[in-house]
Amino acid sequence: MDRLSGLLALKMVAETRNFTAAAKTLGVSPSAVSQTIKQLEQRLGVALLSRTTRSTSLTEAGERFLNQAGPALDQILVALENVGAYAGKPSGLLRLNLPRQVYPFYVAPLVKSFTKKHPEITVELFFEDQQSDVVGKGFDAGIRLSDILAKDVVAIKLFGPVRFVTAASPKYFDKMGRPKHPKDLLSHNCIRPRLGVGLYEKWEFEHEGKEFQVQVRGSLILNDSLLMLEAALDGAGIVYSTEDAIRNEVRSGKMETVLNQYACTSTGFYLYYPKRSQVLPKLRAFIEHIRSGNKLAAR
Repeated sequence: MDRLSGLLALKMVAETRNFTAAAKTLGVSPSAVSQTIKQLEQRLGVALLSRTTRSTSLTEAGERFLNQAGPALDQILVALENVGAYAGKPSGLLRLNLPRQVYPFYVAPLVKSFTKKHPEITVELFFEDQQSDVVGKGFDAGIRLSDILAKDVVAIKLFGPVRFVTAASPKYFDKMGRPKHPKDLLSHNCIRPRLGVGLYEKWEFEHEGKEFQVQVRGSLILNDSLLMLEAALDGAGIVYSTEDAIRNEVRSGKMETVLNQYACTSTGFYLYYPKRSQVLPKLRAFIEHIRSGNKLAAR
């Protein structure tokens, strides 16, 4: 840092030919500029400036030195100026990690209105169903259910509560029968999701305030929630899904829910990021957009 300060001081003096003018640009005293350059000259073992009572100019060594180091120093100054922009107006690339299933009915309109309001921000969406290390993978934030959020995160509610239902196509139920109790799923073909290295096969239910699980089986495992729904629509088996994700299919008669009296709920989906993370303006703008939308919805 001392050498960089000396280079900056030398560059300013060379451009202005005046210690006072250089000091004003750097926001320090003329004596501080003089002392910084003297220390640089001592470290390099060569005089870089020729000083007289009337003028200040570069020595041959100083001119050659700045000719070589000047372009790199200019790049550093430009980089420092550019990175400072991140602390001001929201801009840049906002990377979000989220489950694919939640995108169509909620995140899509949210992102559309956000990018319209902030055209200088580009939003990148990476779809992943399992819990993810957002910082380790280079994301600004993630979207997940409250049930799987780690304790060391800041979480902002997007929407909820969320109800989970079991569903399949009518043609599947007409052929295989409709389960009356969650335990009846043991004799059905259940389409199970792969969440990273784990397999979600213990489906959760609730009855009279008590939660319980049923470990289901099936001939099809997928790691994509939308492809699971497509398989269910095609009659491949029963899926466990958020009610919102299949609302249109149920209304149109393409899918049918069962075991509704045993459906359990989650408090909802949240935007989350680590507590230790510095909230950049682009993420702060997205958070404010969410909060303003939630306020309007609450009216």
